[in-house]
Amino acid sequence: MGAIYDEIGVGYAELRRPDPRIGRQIQRALGEPRSLLNVGAGTGSYEPRPAEGGSAAGPMEVVAVEPSREMIRQRSPQAAPVVQASATALPFDDASFEASLAILTVHHWPDQTQGLTEMRRTTRGRVVILTWDPDRKSFWLDDYFPEIRELDAPVSTRFADLRDALGPIETVDVPVPHDCTDGFLGCYWRRPEAYLNERVRGAISTFSKMSHTGSGLARLRDDLASGEWDRRYGHLRSQEELDIGYRLVIAG
Repeated sequence: MGAIYDEIGVGYAELRRPDPRIGRQIQRALGEPRSLLNVGAGTGSYEPRPAEGGSAAGPMEVVAVEPSREMIRQRSPQAAPVVQASATALPFDDASFEASLAILTVHHWPDQTQGLTEMRRTTRGRVVILTWDPDRKSFWLDDYFPEIRELDAPVSTRFADLRDALGPIETVDVPVPHDCTDGFLGCYWRRPEAYLNERVRGAISTFSKMSHTGSGLARLRDDLASGEWDRRYGHLRSQEELDIGYRLVIAG
């Protein structure tokens, strides 16, 4: 996936800004490790600063792994040190880190089982993964772009596979706030107009993999203009958050 994000990742840091409410859930799941490995780290969203967090014994040591040069280029100078590598071959000894983190990245790995096994191998404590439930209920965006389901199905990580690789797991629901600042696929569930923006779609990997979006975009544009979208889904505009299948998986 490094090469793909070298192409679609331009401007990613601007449009994919970590949402503080989701960030707090991730931090609670991590606890207070002394050392953390962030796998598939991208530009560093939800990644604790090296001097932040940790326990009373001292600050957290954070190391990031990311395959894409473009994503690495966009990392803040204050971000954790980063190693260009794949999740499937982490260049660290066994049990090198007290905890590890993977945010909306497992579905991109060329071999998910190998990547998860590598996370478990290099982590002596807790593994935290933000992903989605492959058995989630349909999201209205699927009505306009049914190809989303077809694209997601082959790369979705079943929770049974996570248990096989990581051991016993706990799952925590991550509802998406209506004004979420992170531009992932489900971010704009209450702001449908955003999906008409090419730059917004450009920061969502699923759209980059679609073979055709023209008819879906035309239908969405027409339904918004005519009021049909609001007749069908307008009840969502009064909701503060929505569970559309995002989950924190906690192991160890």
